[in-house]
Amino acid sequence: MGEDRLSRAFAALADPTRRDIVARLSVGDATVGQLAQSYDVTVQAVSKHVRVLQDAGLVSRSRDAQRRPCHLEAEVFDLMTKWIERYRRQAEERFQRLDAVLAEMDDEQGTNNRRGAAS
Repeated sequence: MGEDRLSRAFAALADPTRRDIVARLSVGDATVGQLAQSYDVTVQAVSKHVRVLQDAGLVSRSRDAQRRPCHLEAEVFDLMTKWIERYRRQAEERFQRLDAVLAEMDDEQGTNNRRGAAS
């Protein structure tokens, strides 16, 4: 279930307009009409982007009298961050092992060069 949710979140964020909407909502809630003011597209087009973000669990909408503000959902970002962090740590560990091997090779090379110079 988590992987499917993660896939939907990453797929939703593949579009630059949706990433921009997420950035805008990170500042505060906004209606679709307010979001649409920032783009040279129709309110309906922005509404479709918001729907994709909603389906991915990145955005929710509530009712406030006549308004329907969009709200950024941090929980999915936590899931994404944990996934990214796991692979970042694995990559960091590989780089550290590589650094250790290269340092060992440098030490061996230096020892061999000193032995060759002493002969």
